[in-house]
Amino acid sequence: MVEAIRQSLRESKAARWASLAVVSFTMLCGYYFTDVMGPLKPMIEQQLGWTSSHYGFFTSAYAWFNVFLGMLIFGGMILDKMGVRFTGVMATLLMILGAALKFWAVNSPVVEGAVLFGWPQQVMIAAIGFAIFGVGIEIAGITATKIIVKWFKGKEMALAMGLQVGTARIGTALALMTPVPLATYAKLSTPLALGLVMLCIGLIAFVIYCMQDRKLEASEATEKSADAANEDAFKLSDIALIVKSSGFWLIAILCVLFYSAVFPFLKYATDLMVQKYDVPLKLAGTLPGLLPFGTILMTPLFGNLYDRKGKGATIMIIGSVLLIAVHGIFSLPLNHWVVALIAILILGVGFSLVPSAMWPSVPKIIPEKQLGTAYAMIFFIQNIGLGGVPALIGWVLTTYCQTGVLPGGGPAYNYTLPMLIFMSCGILALLVAFALKAVDKKNGYGLEQPNIKE
Repeated sequence: MVEAIRQSLRESKAARWASLAVVSFTMLCGYYFTDVMGPLKPMIEQQLGWTSSHYGFFTSAYAWFNVFLGMLIFGGMILDKMGVRFTGVMATLLMILGAALKFWAVNSPVVEGAVLFGWPQQVMIAAIGFAIFGVGIEIAGITATKIIVKWFKGKEMALAMGLQVGTARIGTALALMTPVPLATYAKLSTPLALGLVMLCIGLIAFVIYCMQDRKLEASEATEKSADAANEDAFKLSDIALIVKSSGFWLIAILCVLFYSAVFPFLKYATDLMVQKYDVPLKLAGTLPGLLPFGTILMTPLFGNLYDRKGKGATIMIIGSVLLIAVHGIFSLPLNHWVVALIAILILGVGFSLVPSAMWPSVPKIIPEKQLGTAYAMIFFIQNIGLGGVPALIGWVLTTYCQTGVLPGGGPAYNYTLPMLIFMSCGILALLVAFALKAVDKKNGYGLEQPNIKE
C-alpha cells in the first residue's frame, strides 16, 4: 500500500512537474532582483554620482558573506540537516530582507560627504543589503537543485534542471530589459520596488511547494531501521569525502571560471552596448536581454539531450569554446551593433550548454545525502569569482580604461581589457573541462552516459 501511494506522487508526472514549476517561479523572482541594477549603471553614475569603482564594489558585495563568512557552507549543512522546506523559507526571507535594505539605500537621498567604512554611505548600505540578498539567493539555488534531485533522480533530471535554469533566466531577461524604461518613466528605485514585490510573491509560491513536499515525504514513509536511518544521515565527516573527490573539484573550478565570465559580464553588458556599440541607453538592455531568453529554450533542450544521450563532459567542452569565441569578438575593434547581437546569440548557446550538463553531473559524483553540502561548496567557490571579478572589472575600468566623458554625461570607457579578462576565464574553463573528461574516463563517473535509467 505504501509503495502504491509513493508511486502515485513521485511517479506522477503532474506532481513532479508542478513542484518544479512552483520552485522555478521563486527562483525567477530572485534572479530578477539579482540583475536589476545592471542596466541602471549609467543612470546611477549620472544621478547618484557613483563611479565604476563604486559600482564594482557594490556588485562584488553579492558574495561577501557567502565567501568571507562561509554562509553558503553553513547553508548547505543546514539543507542536509533540516531539509528543503526549512532551508527554502529561510533563504527566501533573507532575500526579502536584503532587497528591502538595498531598495531603502538607493531610494534615500544622497548625503554629500557621508562615509561608512571608507565608502560613500549610500554605496555601503546598498552593498550590505546586496550581500544579505546574496546569501539568500545562493542558498535558495542549492535548495532548488536538491529539490530537483529529490523528485527527478533516475528520471528527466537534466531536463528538469534545464527548465529550472531557463525559467530563472526569464527573471534575468526581465532584469536586463525593464529597469531603464521603469526608471525613466518613474524613478531610479522603481525597478527595485518591483523586484521586492516579486520576492514576496516568490515566498508565497515556495510555501505552496512546502505543502507538496510534505505529501511527498509522507508518501515515501517506510519502516526503516534506526541503523539504516543513521547511515543515510549527513555527518560532518562527509565533507572530507567530498573534498577528496577530484571530480568535485574540477566541476567546482569549471563552475567559477565559466560563471565569472558570464554573470559579471551581464553586470556591465548594458554599459558596454552604450560605450562601444553606441546603442541608446533606453534600448541598450535589449541586446544582452536576448541572452537569457535564448537559454530559456536551449538549456532544457541540451538537458534533455544529456538525459537521453549522455556526453555531459563533451557538452561542457563545447560551451567553454563558445565562451572564448564570444569574448574574443567583444574585444575586437568591430563596433557595429550587429556584431554585438551575433556575439550575444553565440553566448546564449554556450550559456545553455555548460549549466545543462554541469549541474546534473554532480549527483553522478557525490552521494545524495551529501548533495546539499556539495552544491553549497561549489556555489561557495563560484561566489569567489562572482564577488572578485566584478570588483576587478570596475577597478580596471576606472584605473586603465577611462577615455573621457560621454555626450550625455558620465565617464566614457574602453572595454577591450575587461573583455580580454573574461576571455581568459573561458580559456581556463576549457582546460578544466578537458581535465574533467579525462578524470571521468578514469574514475567511471558516467558523465558521458545518459541520466535516464531504463
